[in-house]
Amino acid sequence: MTGIKRLVLRAAAAVERAVEGVFFRGDLTRLVIEPYHGYATPEHLIARGRILALRASERAPGGGSRLANARQMLRLFATHEVADVTVSAGDVTAVSDAEGYFTLLLPRDGRTGWIDVTVSTGDATATCPVLVADPAAQLMVVSDIDDTMMRTGAYSTLRNLWTSFTGSVESREVFGDGVELMRMLHADGRNPVYFVSSSPWNFHDFLDDVFARAGLPVAPKFLKDYGFGKDQFITASHGSHKGDAVDRLMAANPDLPVVLIGDTGQHDAHIYADAAIRHPGRVLHVVLRTTVDGLDTDDRLQIERLGAVNVPVSVSTDYRDALARLAVAVRPAA
Repeated sequence: MTGIKRLVLRAAAAVERAVEGVFFRGDLTRLVIEPYHGYATPEHLIARGRILALRASERAPGGGSRLANARQMLRLFATHEVADVTVSAGDVTAVSDAEGYFTLLLPRDGRTGWIDVTVSTGDATATCPVLVADPAAQLMVVSDIDDTMMRTGAYSTLRNLWTSFTGSVESREVFGDGVELMRMLHADGRNPVYFVSSSPWNFHDFLDDVFARAGLPVAPKFLKDYGFGKDQFITASHGSHKGDAVDRLMAANPDLPVVLIGDTGQHDAHIYADAAIRHPGRVLHVVLRTTVDGLDTDDRLQIERLGAVNVPVSVSTDYRDALARLAVAVRPAA
């Protein structure tokens, strides 16, 4: 690590501690488990979560002013993460990392659908739901969130920050045709859905509430850790984060073709073209929602790359074309 990077890292960590000091009023001796939706590989149930000191706030109430919303959203970052805590599910144990995250790999049994895994540490207990794909699944869906399912303005840093920090569960706009597309592809739960975003893990519960209100399927999310540890500076880039998640999910569901859904604001076309080339024959369709800037030169180049490996692409300001073209991929259940 360079000297400049080390200095920046120390400064960022100091800012993070200062924010915690302003907003956090929890009991550092009481731990809670924040559960996340997990997923499954052919061998394991993967239960995920985070160890925190007693939370500074509960889920954000709706209907407030923009200032009240901003304060509430900032409080989502006022978490006191606890490292080196042993968590267990039956005989399986794991230890939380520097930012409090843990992953438990449990052996699979014959169950499918949503499986509740009870996770505990000391007096703290939580249920981590894990999704096991239906054996009758025809495909899986990996979708971006910002400007793909929900209007954010992620293509503009200032617009993204304003929307993210001044919105509420009630005010965030989820695209109605996006809900329709996801419901069709989800096929009443038969086909697994996964969401990948560069939003921080601190937004996990908030996004759950926004999605539930809009009617989007309950699904595992792959968000980003923006913490500042001793040897950590933020995380990987948006592209590598999303590409890594796509690779992981393809490995977890080796027999399923994938529909990749994104937008033109954050290089999703490039990420998905790279994925299609890394995984020949696995990408069934790519769907791209255009943002206000439309297609740029690189988007067009990546669409050509997808065409060269026989991956169809739907590109539009809405999902009408994707709905029509993908309807044939979702056959009625037997």
